[in-house]
Amino acid sequence: MSLQDDLAAVKRCLDDLVRTVGQLERSIAAERRAPAPPTSSRPEGLVTIPDTPYDSGLWTDTDDEGLGARDRHAP
Repeated sequence: MSLQDDLAAVKRCLDDLVRTVGQLERSIAAERRAPAPPTSSRPEGLVTIPDTPYDSGLWTDTDDEGLGARDRHAP
C-alpha cells in the first residue's frame, strides 16, 4: 500500500470512530432521560426454596455423588 492509501484508510477508521462515539453519546443521553425501571422487592429469576424436607421417594434410584450406590461400599 502506498502512503496515500494508508492515510485514506486511517481517515476512514477515524471517521467511523467519530460516528460510533457520537452514537454512543446519544444513546447514553437517551438512557439518562428515560425513567428508571420500577424496582421490585424481589429480583426476577429468584426461586424460593422451602425449608420442609424433600420427599425421600424422589431419591430411591439415585447414587450418592462420589460414594457409589446405596447398597454397595465405596472402593
